[in-house]
Amino acid sequence: MEATALAYLGAGLSIGVAAFGTGIGMGFMVGKTVEGIARQPEALEDLRTTMIIGIAFIEALALYALVISFLLIFK
Repeated sequence: MEATALAYLGAGLSIGVAAFGTGIGMGFMVGKTVEGIARQPEALEDLRTTMIIGIAFIEALALYALVISFLLIFK
């Protein structure tokens, strides 16, 4: 294979694995937050704020993978 083809393959794999991982991570986080809200409804505001901050950190990982993919494609 040529180096360009391997770069495209690496870019696709990096964003694919990152999307898969972040999707699973967000699913677990939202599920546990909903479970916590169901058990203790008065903690809604605290749990929601913590969940949104956590989702932002998880989403940053996907953005890093996207940047790496762009670097591989346009090198």
